[in-house]
Amino acid sequence: MLKKVAVAALVALLPALPASAEPAVWTWTGYGLNVPGSGKCPTYKMVIKVTVVGTSVDGWFQQEGRPERGFKATLGPDMKFKTTTIVGGGNKMDVVGSVKPGDAKIMLDGYCLFEGPLKPQ
Repeated sequence: MLKKVAVAALVALLPALPASAEPAVWTWTGYGLNVPGSGKCPTYKMVIKVTVVGTSVDGWFQQEGRPERGFKATLGPDMKFKTTTIVGGGNKMDVVGSVKPGDAKIMLDGYCLFEGPLKPQ
């Protein structure tokens, strides 16, 4: 009898437990735009992937022929995120993005400017 009561109590609590959020994934592939002091950016192909679980944003980017790099950020209530990440030689890239439905986009700004619409996976 005690087991039945304990099981019934656990079953009653299950709906109150938070559901684990499914990851949402977006990608962008494109070429860079020149920033002051650069001239080769339009030849640099970049792949960016952004994964969001709850308010946690994990991303990676890889310029063709270079190592993969990552970034982490927190998604705001406006569905936007912003962070800075380190790339080769201690250089920084500013990362700004949005995963708003109908307005998902990404921008990496540093040695070149990489920006465009994020596509859901």
